[in-house]
Amino acid sequence: MDTINLAVVEDVLEIREGLKFLLNQGKDFSCPFVYASAEDALVGLLQHPPDVVVMDISLPGMSGIECMRQVKAVRPEIQFLMFTVYEDSEQIFLALSSGANGYLLKNASPDKIVEAIRELHGGGAPMSAAIARKVVGSFRPAEVVPGSSSLSAREREVLDYLAKGLLYKEIGDKLGISTGTVRQHIHHIYRKLHVQNRTEALNKAFGTR
Repeated sequence: MDTINLAVVEDVLEIREGLKFLLNQGKDFSCPFVYASAEDALVGLLQHPPDVVVMDISLPGMSGIECMRQVKAVRPEIQFLMFTVYEDSEQIFLALSSGANGYLLKNASPDKIVEAIRELHGGGAPMSAAIARKVVGSFRPAEVVPGSSSLSAREREVLDYLAKGLLYKEIGDKLGISTGTVRQHIHHIYRKLHVQNRTEALNKAFGTR
């Protein structure tokens, strides 16, 4: 099993240490570095680049979004999971347009945090349900979605649950199938819609006319 190298950027000590402890419990996780500010993270993430960064937005000094933007400019392969209390549309779309790969609210359970990181590392774009609804709600349904006519009934069900912000395991539980089967369906959806991730798939399926 490949190890996912992680870093946490969070100014609240209890949350920062709690995340570090949680992530280091995963057999496929390693989280050696945590940062209390964007300024420290900007140096550390470039010196010790992880696979995934769990990033708070509201930090003393530079914001998490600006830190991510600067890191992405140098190391675009690093993936960022925003972990924040902000659920207003302005912050969501600023983060996503600046390069965020996923967006979780801080009320997410430990299991959802772990699953979201695995999903993100596997090519997905995990979002809390409330965030996914806002993203989908920002688009008007398109009359014709290229490639959508070739989706099977089960693939349409999976896409529907993706739009509601469910994680792979939750979709599997809803449909009575394994997480691996969910991943296969999503792979087929991406291929048929000619997209690379959840955000692009939802944009394609619910995009502007």
